[in-house]
Amino acid sequence: MGLAQLHYTSVPAGQDGPGSGFVSVTPGIPGPLLDEAERLLAYEPPEDAPPHPTAAELAALPQAFSHSVLADGSRLLARTVPTGAGTGPGTGAHTHAVLLPVGSGLPGGGLPISAWNSVRWAASAPESATPAPLEALPPLGLFGRDVLAGFAAARAPWLAGFFAGLREQAGAGAATGSGDDGYPRIVLVERSSSDVAQWIALACAVLPRDHAEALTFTTYTRRPRAARRRIVGVLPDGARELTDADHGCRVLDCTGRPPAPTAPAAFHGAASPGAAHVPYVWGEIAARVWLGRAPEVFTDAAALPGGVLSPGALACVALCADVTLGPEGRTEAAAWAYEQIRTLAPERLHRLVEALAAPAEDRRTPAECAALARLFTALCDRARLTGRDGDRAAATLGVLGALVLTTAVRMDGAPHEPLPEAELSALPEDLRRRLAAELAPGILAGIADDTAPDIARPVGLLRIAGILGVDCAEPLPGLATRLARTLAADPDTGRVPAVRTMLEDHFELRTALLGALDTRAAEDPVAAARLLGAVGLPLGAVQTLPHLRMCAGAPWVPEAGGDGLTALHAALRTGGVSAFTDPLVLRTAVRLVWDGSAPTAGEARRLLGETGSDAHRAAGTWTTLVRAALDSPAGDPDAPDLAHDLLRCFPDTLEPRVRGALLLLDFVGGLGSGRADPPWTDRALSLLRDAEPVEPTLRARVFETLGRQLLSEDRPEGELYTLIHCGEPALLTAYATAAQEPGVPERLRMSPAYAAHCFVAWSSLPGASAEWDRTRIPLLDKVLRPVVRALPDADIAAVERRLEQVGTHRAEEFRAWNRPTGALGRLGRRLGTLGRQR
Repeated sequence: MGLAQLHYTSVPAGQDGPGSGFVSVTPGIPGPLLDEAERLLAYEPPEDAPPHPTAAELAALPQAFSHSVLADGSRLLARTVPTGAGTGPGTGAHTHAVLLPVGSGLPGGGLPISAWNSVRWAASAPESATPAPLEALPPLGLFGRDVLAGFAAARAPWLAGFFAGLREQAGAGAATGSGDDGYPRIVLVERSSSDVAQWIALACAVLPRDHAEALTFTTYTRRPRAARRRIVGVLPDGARELTDADHGCRVLDCTGRPPAPTAPAAFHGAASPGAAHVPYVWGEIAARVWLGRAPEVFTDAAALPGGVLSPGALACVALCADVTLGPEGRTEAAAWAYEQIRTLAPERLHRLVEALAAPAEDRRTPAECAALARLFTALCDRARLTGRDGDRAAATLGVLGALVLTTAVRMDGAPHEPLPEAELSALPEDLRRRLAAELAPGILAGIADDTAPDIARPVGLLRIAGILGVDCAEPLPGLATRLARTLAADPDTGRVPAVRTMLEDHFELRTALLGALDTRAAEDPVAAARLLGAVGLPLGAVQTLPHLRMCAGAPWVPEAGGDGLTALHAALRTGGVSAFTDPLVLRTAVRLVWDGSAPTAGEARRLLGETGSDAHRAAGTWTTLVRAALDSPAGDPDAPDLAHDLLRCFPDTLEPRVRGALLLLDFVGGLGSGRADPPWTDRALSLLRDAEPVEPTLRARVFETLGRQLLSEDRPEGELYTLIHCGEPALLTAYATAAQEPGVPERLRMSPAYAAHCFVAWSSLPGASAEWDRTRIPLLDKVLRPVVRALPDADIAAVERRLEQVGTHRAEEFRAWNRPTGALGRLGRRLGTLGRQR
């Protein structure tokens, strides 16, 4: 069955004549298909094309060889060559195209790119307007193995990016899709369309047959943004303003400076970093295969599980063919072999292991080391399950086991999974001896480097030391300390398989680690409690570990209104060590129970009484007791007694400011109980100055208590005078506030003597200071006067008799003050304003 032909002529715009259009078409092609094909076949010469090109200049213009998918699923294969035809300036062109029906290809089974420059392509229109179907497009054999290998070597810097783009396209959708709108396009910038054709031939040589058959392309276009093909060729002038982000294009400019190595993040078509990694690694492997002149690798890989598009399968075949790969390729090969371990032939597996074990040009990565370790473990399991313990299997295990141990000891990638100890311990003695000498220094180096983020490496080296029977007791304490610090900073480290396995299997490390964690728990018990809550560590019954056991039982914080001392006793019982034997357990228990806050003054006083001062002094918890006293609420009745006890128990430990604050609190307690010796006001103000800065609640408590006591009839002589002249507004305010408390008017009504006492105090020294007048006048007018006005005559007389005992003038002043109108009323008002007039 032949191929329907289409001949199309492109004429420069503005010329006379029939213009562009089909000049010869095989009958039977539907009109809509012709309209779609016409939009794909128009040819625009380069911007700098000469207006009247010579034959040589025509030959230098680019050919547009294209393969396109049409709406009905058929495909259009076309070659356009410039002809110079036309009646005016410009470059015309002739396009010869064939239709490939749905489900069929070129006669003879060739790929579309193989027809590049076939001798059957016509450079001009045929004589017949209805040409017969074309029977074949025999290739000229221009894309042989050596030719493509030479071209790949000449384009080495761009190979990996090109092949990665192909792999990205393969993952973007079905290979036989009806269009190319959803695929990330590759734009190749070359000076010759024949070079673009060689790129396309390279692509078809690496892709599976169905992908290569469906690959759409054009070797030249002047408008790459509008080209609906997966591979698009342009001249340098056509890509001046084109970027990778332009309509999903990946631009490879092979005419300029070689690009920097491609990174996985550059693959915009990937839905995730893991998906981006596949085209990146596959492109690197495919490039190395071509540079190694081994294209047969692609054919061999196509027959393996996963096919040629699998990075692992391609890397495995490449390594077996002596192609040198980078760490990503080796990692993919080892990971693929691990997944296919049950089906791989022994010969291929052994050859792969030998290739993986060959000296590497670059440093092995942790990912590669981990993949090798998993492959070794799977290989050991396969040998046990199948009984394949012949010479070849043993040799394979020996080679891979030596590689795994060597990379684990000498590289950065200690395996995170447990290794088969029996097979490793059977390795040659000389290898074990060489590696044994490097284990302890490697562990010490990993401990000493605080910047190293992975504690699993020294832990993995310790595990290898156990496999090889090497004594590594020296670095154990340092490793345990480093591991404890790492766990405190990042509890998830305890879930790393290597760390978890060692903690379960290595008794000495676990013992040292728990001891180090117990030390850290004594320093920061709250953080240790969080660690134990996130990572369960078996504490066992061998070690004491009092701090760690208390942290494991946290939280000990009592419920609101609960007794903190009861919680403290429970925590100490869990620790199993007496606070008198090891005072530091007292500090840990206090921090866990009160979690950064302070106990109440009553709890603190009981705790001090139970434990004594020596334990608190050694544990440093005396500061918590001080906080309990100084931060107590103003009305806490236990705070002054606690302050008294602290002054008695820690006379030489308290710093001057704290000592002054406790003396102040103790003095307040004495004031309230009536045991404070005079002078009161001077003593209180002096202690306040010594205790600066004073806690706000303590300052308020001092003034409140002192203000109440200064209202008393039993205040010492001279205290009123000191109050009036103290110059402390806050104390005067507290005095006035105490005088206005609900109990004062009742006492004034019940006790004429107290009413006389308050009148004497509040009428004393008018004008001594503005602050005193602002305090006493409202007390006379708003506190005392309403009570006196309501007293019966007998009580008024009793008040006057009491005042006469003080002095006759006091009784007269009272009568004048209590007489509301007339001249004496004015005298009473005068007593109240005298200070202000002065």
